[in-house]
Amino acid sequence: MNAMWRVNPKNTALLVIDMQNDFVLEGYPMEVPMARRRIPQMQEVIAECRAAGIPVVYSRHVLLDTFDVSPLESTYNPALLTAGMRSGTSGVEIVDELAPEPEDVVIPKHRYDFFHNTPLETVLNSISGLRQVDTVVIIGTLTEVCCDSTARGAYMRDFKVAFVADATGARSEAAQKATEENIGTFFGRVLQTRELVAEIRESTEGRAA
Repeated sequence: MNAMWRVNPKNTALLVIDMQNDFVLEGYPMEVPMARRRIPQMQEVIAECRAAGIPVVYSRHVLLDTFDVSPLESTYNPALLTAGMRSGTSGVEIVDELAPEPEDVVIPKHRYDFFHNTPLETVLNSISGLRQVDTVVIIGTLTEVCCDSTARGAYMRDFKVAFVADATGARSEAAQKATEENIGTFFGRVLQTRELVAEIRESTEGRAA
């Protein structure tokens, strides 16, 4: 997809998808090594967005012990019936390296798509003023599952999507590349961290001139 639009900090929010201990730390139930390796790029994106005044919104994928809140998810992955992303455990917390700050928003979800049955759309429609946000930047994990689902959900709600390729982590390089191709062809723009930073700074410097 051609760059028919560029990231404007005034109209943008950053979505940090599921960068939780259970997904990231070595030996934890849903470990995604690529997500762990890409923490430095995610840190750069978050820092750049905060510096530019872009709101930062985190998702936390949460499952329950009291009942199976995501039954099809556990049907396809039965291990989730007994371990992983349990409410009230340290596994659902955001990794220390990307810890939310007090002004950030953290929203739990029970489905892959961050928009599904959560207040995310309400937050985006108000966090920078009434319906000011029209663009979302997506980083986090899993690239091919929750990041992809959220990108599609954003597109279906008429948000422009900036998908940061080197700040998202998949279970394999093949899955990463396939998702990047699909997003870039149909649902948004696929950028590298350096490209996103350049666009943010270009817009910020333009406003200051």
